[in-house]
Amino acid sequence: MRGLMVFCVGLAMMVSGSVLAQTRTVPQSRDQVQLSFAPVVRQAAPAVVNIFTKRVVRQAGNPLLDDPIFRRFFGDRIPGGGGGGQGRVQNSLGSGVIVDPSGLIVTNNHVIRDADEITVVLADRREFEAEVVRRDERTDLAVLRIATNGQALPALRFRDSDDLEVGDIVIAIGNPFGVGQTVTQGVVSALARTAGGISDYSFFIQTDAAINPGNSGGALVTLDGRLVGINTAIYSRGGGSIGIGFAIPANMVRTVLDQSGRRVVRAWLGAGGTAVTAEMAPSLGLDRPVGVLIEEVAPESPAARAGLRRGDVVTAIAGRDVSDPESLRYRVATLPIGQTAALTVLRQGRPQQISVALQPPPETPPRDLTRIQGAVPFQGATVANLSPALVEEIGFAGPTRGVVVMEVERGSNAARVGLQPGDVLLRINGEPVQAARSVQAQLNAARVWRLEVRRGAQTLSIQVQG
Repeated sequence: MRGLMVFCVGLAMMVSGSVLAQTRTVPQSRDQVQLSFAPVVRQAAPAVVNIFTKRVVRQAGNPLLDDPIFRRFFGDRIPGGGGGGQGRVQNSLGSGVIVDPSGLIVTNNHVIRDADEITVVLADRREFEAEVVRRDERTDLAVLRIATNGQALPALRFRDSDDLEVGDIVIAIGNPFGVGQTVTQGVVSALARTAGGISDYSFFIQTDAAINPGNSGGALVTLDGRLVGINTAIYSRGGGSIGIGFAIPANMVRTVLDQSGRRVVRAWLGAGGTAVTAEMAPSLGLDRPVGVLIEEVAPESPAARAGLRRGDVVTAIAGRDVSDPESLRYRVATLPIGQTAALTVLRQGRPQQISVALQPPPETPPRDLTRIQGAVPFQGATVANLSPALVEEIGFAGPTRGVVVMEVERGSNAARVGLQPGDVLLRINGEPVQAARSVQAQLNAARVWRLEVRRGAQTLSIQVQG
């Protein structure tokens, strides 16, 4: 391959620049691709933008100015600045992709998180202030809009990311380290890669195209110049690229982009389980470990109505293989609400097809956000009733029923006893906690509290003397 590339360069030197400019087009075959990636880049790069954000970080000021009595006499003249502290501007940068000529841009949520100002700079150096249309922390995606005054912008078309294969050539375009737009090339090194800690939907395209800080939100494109993924993270030991980068598949990006409101609502299956292991496979009638062993089916869920049972093994959905719980959740999340999906299920060693109607998760029971007050151990905590909708919204990995802690105020009694967001309240003095509205009354009825809390897979016991 290297010898062929040298030959191609030597051949190009004998052709005038003007002839090359007239004959170069988007590659139509693999032989043409071996000559240059320039036509692809020329088509795709104008739709990749730089994103600059600013936010004001408040530094600690003089605590006396938080006292209204001192402020009456001294105002803001005490050294140390205002009661809210002095402001320090924090800048950050990233990349984005124009996906609609009207000025719709997709980027990573972490690129614009907590930003007070967002500036989008096009490849031709035009600058625009951007507004946030939609944010989805669970996928680490955000949708921005810029006002173009009716002028159409260059935009990338989507490619079906399920058509990718390991070994396909891809190009990453972004703004690494703030040096300006750059282009790197590589291959797809893995698909359906689970990379924990990046987002709740751990299902990524892995590439060895060089991706560095600042590339986040940029485009991963195929050789037909279409968008196949949004570059979002790298595996690195020193902060730079070592050849392992992760991109959110275009099919997931489209589900966020196609939403009508500010909040993203995904299809709900209402079933979960564990990946089939090599030890489990023979007893389930499988010759190799594949699929998800269903361990829980929510009552009145689409899965329950379709007849899915505990002990079933889901091996595919909508014709796409399922290898673990992450891939099952991803496949469901990328399917449109209101349609049906075919599940391929192995039940007692026999394959079956089950049709599931896809619907949004219901908020039943209502969340009833309740802030705990008074001289009780959970003072300063905000609790809510769990429901399928709330579980989906916050990405909760625990049970789908009960009362969950949503927030804990700093310095409150709840913080002092060690309560954390995501904790599920089980019992107060031996009585089950059944609803958010009942927590305050249960706490008020005692002066000594024996508390049981579930945190992940652990059950914690807390005793507090009034």
